[in-house]
Amino acid sequence: MCESESRAVGLIGNPVAHSLSPAFQQAAFDACELPLRYELWQTETDEIPERLRRIRDGNALGANVTVPHKEAVTTLMDDLSQTALRIGAVNTVIRNGASLIGDNTDAHGFIVPLREGSFEFDSSNAVIVGAGGAARAVVVALLDAGIRSLAILNRNVERARRLATQAGDTRVSAAPLSALGDHVVAARLIVNATSVGWSGEPSPVELSLLERAPRDAIAYDLTYRETAFLTTARAAGLATIDGLPMLVHQGARSFELWTGVNPPVNVMWEAAVLARAAKGD
Repeated sequence: MCESESRAVGLIGNPVAHSLSPAFQQAAFDACELPLRYELWQTETDEIPERLRRIRDGNALGANVTVPHKEAVTTLMDDLSQTALRIGAVNTVIRNGASLIGDNTDAHGFIVPLREGSFEFDSSNAVIVGAGGAARAVVVALLDAGIRSLAILNRNVERARRLATQAGDTRVSAAPLSALGDHVVAARLIVNATSVGWSGEPSPVELSLLERAPRDAIAYDLTYRETAFLTTARAAGLATIDGLPMLVHQGARSFELWTGVNPPVNVMWEAAVLARAAKGD
């Protein structure tokens, strides 16, 4: 049991109404008999300082943070975990007395389904499509897991190069998205870290390119719904992972950071699956 008398945790972002987090986090609180509620805290950029002040001074254990505020929140924390520092973004705020600690559980959430599938990181090459905040968490996760090499591809190649430089690791390279065909032929993991897919856009990777990937390659989309990228990857004969396991496992790690309680992952997963189905995602 959590000994804190704090009663709430919330999701800071804009928008937040679509989120599945309340469904599976509340299910976890209830299963562990924790007197907590998970709320949605729609927050404009100029409202972030006040939102954090309320957490600091009120009855909240902390918060999750989603787009577009993960980077902005980082500069307002009293302390940051090493993971949050490396990623340059915060997705979990933990209140510790009068202090706010910023952490990032996205890297943990990303890597768990690969580990559960016994993915061989040290003998595998990976490709990431996209160079935004989500890609930064993937880079940290894969480097820590021991990936053999990692190529970041983006339409704006300068963004990819900046991310590769920030990684500070010789295993990481950058290239324009137009060079994707040269990279997928040796990639056992192809990650879509762009936002393409939320609104039914075409796949950022064409079928003809995915057909060039090794037959045992995995296509991983961070979006937790069916996307054109996943559909195209399956048509190419590749195994696929969508973003729901990542969402649940990053949330489970946040749960543990707030409460000190071992998260009931199976309860969270079942609630997330039901919530996604109810939303039609």
